[in-house]
Amino acid sequence: MPASTSDTPRPRILFVGEAVTLAHIVRPMVLCRSLPSNEYQVAFACDARYLGLFDAVPQELHPLETVSSQDFIENLAKGRPVYDAPTLRRYVEADRELLDTFQPDLVVGDFRISLGVSARLAGIPYVTITNAYWSPYSRLGFPLPEHPLTRVIGVRPAEFFFQRLQPMIFAMHARPMNRVRREYGLPSLGHDLRTAYSDADVTLYADIPEFIPTAPLPENHQWLGPILWSPEGTKPEWWEQIPEHQPIVYVALGSSGQNRQILPRVLEALARLPVTVMAATAGSRLANVPDNAYVADFLPGTEAAAKASLVICNGGSLSTQQALAAGVPVLGIADNMDQHLNMSCMEREGVGIRVRAGQATADRVHEAVSTILTEGGYRERAANWAPVVNSRDSAAWFASRVPEWLSLGKRG
Repeated sequence: MPASTSDTPRPRILFVGEAVTLAHIVRPMVLCRSLPSNEYQVAFACDARYLGLFDAVPQELHPLETVSSQDFIENLAKGRPVYDAPTLRRYVEADRELLDTFQPDLVVGDFRISLGVSARLAGIPYVTITNAYWSPYSRLGFPLPEHPLTRVIGVRPAEFFFQRLQPMIFAMHARPMNRVRREYGLPSLGHDLRTAYSDADVTLYADIPEFIPTAPLPENHQWLGPILWSPEGTKPEWWEQIPEHQPIVYVALGSSGQNRQILPRVLEALARLPVTVMAATAGSRLANVPDNAYVADFLPGTEAAAKASLVICNGGSLSTQQALAAGVPVLGIADNMDQHLNMSCMEREGVGIRVRAGQATADRVHEAVSTILTEGGYRERAANWAPVVNSRDSAAWFASRVPEWLSLGKRG
């Protein structure tokens, strides 16, 4: 698209992030910042909880209600729908007010599933960012996430029941969205939760295409590719002095999951191994920091992964993609379904080990770390993925497709 002149209004593009976890802000923020300001007028809408991690944000910011991360995580942990119908109704009305205020020509959302209603009602082309393991075209099975039932009857019996009840569970989770769509005169999306999560005019998968098996995708489902990002800011004083005479383990359990409970166990396990630890605590205060651990609230994840022999994270796609970009294997301590799905792909490719958050004792973490560090195949296989991850410039590809997506509104 040629640069706009003073006589040619720039297309208006609204990016919306659902701030229940950091990933849903990072991905649209990276893409928003990739668009030339002389060609597009952009705005970003989200709850402000993660904005302090970015050194630069779009000039036009709009506050947007998002449920608390704690409520979101609690709903996941208890197997409840993450959004009930009253919440979705509030979201739709907040979206509609935002769309009326900014008057975008294109909306790009990340897990703001209410845009599937509000953007359609406004007649605005809508692009959503998601992961391919949430696609209705994914060929992955669904592992059992952490759930209270696992603590009552054990993981294996709970898995037995979950696999048989999974279609009913997904239908229950899809029900609030279908109810709200009906109220606004839109057709049902059916009983598969994955359809609600991926519903848009264009669906973008922020994944490595070769990594997640899918059926042939329709034309409007496309591979965006990995989004690689690290928090900006000053590195800790110890960054340049960290010892390198033994393997370095980078620990970043992220903004979701049982971080405060699990991190001390991870550090305890690593204290018993001949490793040096770099740990990002995400603001958690630690009662005890082992002698071999260097900690900070946040670390530049891409650079930390490049220093490391192993990354320990919650198994989410942002952290695992950082690790694979550096050719480093992963120990993923997975809690919710998203993390279990992503780590199931890591395990299938032999580049990581998944430990259930509910079973992440110091002994289990010690065992998994020892396995990855002593069996060279993990590092070799991860190194083979590095050129694949780094071969795609996702932001540049996104920018190249924007004119096509803008034309959807003109055709409509």
